[in-house]
Amino acid sequence: MSAAAVPVLWSGDLSETLEFYRTLGYTVTYENTRPYTYGIVIRDGSELHFGRSPRPIDAAAVAYVGCVVFVEEVEDLHAEFSAALRTRYGRIPAQGVPRITRCRPGQSRFTVVDPVGNSVTYIRRGEPDVEYGGSKSLTGLARVLDHAHILRDFKTDDRAAARVLETGLRRYALEASVLDRARAMAMLAELSLVTDDSERANELRREIDTLDLSGDDRTVIAAELRTVGDLERWLRE
Repeated sequence: MSAAAVPVLWSGDLSETLEFYRTLGYTVTYENTRPYTYGIVIRDGSELHFGRSPRPIDAAAVAYVGCVVFVEEVEDLHAEFSAALRTRYGRIPAQGVPRITRCRPGQSRFTVVDPVGNSVTYIRRGEPDVEYGGSKSLTGLARVLDHAHILRDFKTDDRAAARVLETGLRRYALEASVLDRARAMAMLAELSLVTDDSERANELRREIDTLDLSGDDRTVIAAELRTVGDLERWLRE
């Protein structure tokens, strides 16, 4: 006989919470407010349950309430969720509560934070293992880049990733290859956009233009900068 574990998240204003998940294509299968609060939504066979939440909700604690949903793919799902949230809110809610984190090409996870503060992270099955702190097979700025990539794409800690890159660029400025320096600057430009520092992002893009990159290297960096541009459009539209 098989068993199943189902997360019970905070409900907050249950009707508002359930309507948020309807926006994401979930079906509400249960809604009850008296004598107790409980709600259930389902999508693609995956259930989320919502029970009683503390009053008042501690803003410092909501980030610790959440669950993981394993899916077959994430990029199409992220695009669907983004379009639905843009329709509902008139913009992509990329900061605050509720919000959705970005999803770069090839990324294996993203997170949705609902109006209560519950975090639901959607992870592609078979996601690769990572070496936190950066791969030990790498050195110098290359390892810094790997560490920042893990913080950005797996820990969803953009500010920590930016700090790691700023420190790495200062520490390895003289010994790093020009390509690695450009890659670090491109990643920093992306992170600057996410943290609402478009001036810093533009400064980094101008600095990349001054680097003595080979033709092949410029092709690599052009792809990175296209991702930055895609993020800019995603945040603006």
